[in-house]
Amino acid sequence: MAKPPLTVKQQREAKRAEKVAELKRKQKVAKRNRIIGTVAGSVLALGVIVALIFFVVTSGTPPRDPDDIDIAGLETYENLPATHVEGAVQYEQTPPVGGEHNAVWLNCGVYSEPVPNENAVHALEHGAVWVTYNPDDVAGDDLQTLIDSVPNTYMVVSPFAGLESPVVASAWGAQVALDGIDDERLGDFIEKYRMSADAPEPGAACTGAYDAPGKVS
Repeated sequence: MAKPPLTVKQQREAKRAEKVAELKRKQKVAKRNRIIGTVAGSVLALGVIVALIFFVVTSGTPPRDPDDIDIAGLETYENLPATHVEGAVQYEQTPPVGGEHNAVWLNCGVYSEPVPNENAVHALEHGAVWVTYNPDDVAGDDLQTLIDSVPNTYMVVSPFAGLESPVVASAWGAQVALDGIDDERLGDFIEKYRMSADAPEPGAACTGAYDAPGKVS
């Protein structure tokens, strides 16, 4: 008996799942290739090179040292104050990457509406990565692909009107403007800065505080 044809919704979900899988595959391949290149360039003995490459290919990609992850276009900022204040804060970076912030942190998760900068910065203080997107450039299936491609803990995803780039990834003291949802630098940025020991309060909670309007998950 022939299977009934897929509905339009099922077709869209299947296509989105394929895009997410392809994006993750590209990120994994790029990461593996960088590791192999680093090994090949630093190890002189051919036998050792072959052994390490065999390990990478057959055993999966080992964790990288965050200090070894280079990200083109990365901007970093030092000596950011981490004090609690009341009211609005005028930040030098857009979106902000640190500084004075609200005493209540934003709960990590996905938001369909813009979130308060002051609460989001507190989440960055705890080691979260904040992925903002221009809603004029990223919507519908592309937005869902972006959401599906990031981890579900210590992440904030929210719209941010007026961004000059389609997507911007921010952490405490670091930021990179991305070309779109399939920019491989996003995976590198998350690996380098998510739950980073360089955050002022690494490992502090990213839940149990403030859900801004538009909290989706």
